[in-house]
Amino acid sequence: MALYHTVFHGSPVAVSWTILGSGSAGNCAYLEAGQTRLLIDAGLSARQIRLRLAALGRVVESLSGILITHEHGDHVQALKVFAARHDIPIYCNRFTREAIEYQMGLKLACRVFETGTSFAIGDVEVESFSVPHDAQDPVGFLVRTQTVNVGVLTDLGHVTRLVLERLRPAQVLLVEANHDVRLLQEDTRRPWTTKQRILSRHGHLSNEAAAAMVETLADGALQHVFLGHLSRDCNRPELAHAAVAGRLQALGAQHIQITTATQDTPTQELRF
Repeated sequence: MALYHTVFHGSPVAVSWTILGSGSAGNCAYLEAGQTRLLIDAGLSARQIRLRLAALGRVVESLSGILITHEHGDHVQALKVFAARHDIPIYCNRFTREAIEYQMGLKLACRVFETGTSFAIGDVEVESFSVPHDAQDPVGFLVRTQTVNVGVLTDLGHVTRLVLERLRPAQVLLVEANHDVRLLQEDTRRPWTTKQRILSRHGHLSNEAAAAMVETLADGALQHVFLGHLSRDCNRPELAHAAVAGRLQALGAQHIQITTATQDTPTQELRF
């Protein structure tokens, strides 16, 4: 799939955005633009995704596609069921597809893109970009519509210049705020090797690292930040929120809204 930017024609389409659930045990977001309906990752159970879509008045069968950031179980849990029961296009890169097929023992009829390229799905353009994380070929996405641009950055160990460049057009951003460093260091349930992996440059973003990234993007298009992938054991929603809010307040950028996503409850639907 080639790198290009779609020139949208016609009137802006209605867009809605909801994080169906986000945390260490599962991640899934829903974006609707005009007649195009996408899941971004499918890391909740198939049953939970179905139930949470139903709460929005949507059904799995109406999905236009599923975008996959990487192969870890908390991002692909529902794919085995969906692949068996539904003819929903799955979009991922080659190494991610191979890793998922190996893990699940099945063949996926994926629409494979090359990392760093853009491709169209109905009323949206999806731009993929590489992120540093301990997976085969993990990516983030910038989903462009006629109305709003949505950035998705769920798992990464540090913020690169490329990541910042790709996300600068985003008005809405989902970024991970995985852990509070002190809580992680003091956690007695995780071995030191696990802590080292999480804290590494290919692990996960801390609250402060996420806040620093948001601060860097605050002078651009950004209007609403969603904090995701919070650890149940090594983070608390109020800590993640405070880290980002403090940076934005110091900048005088209180116009940027902050929502902290949780594992068990979808965020309120955001409409444009």
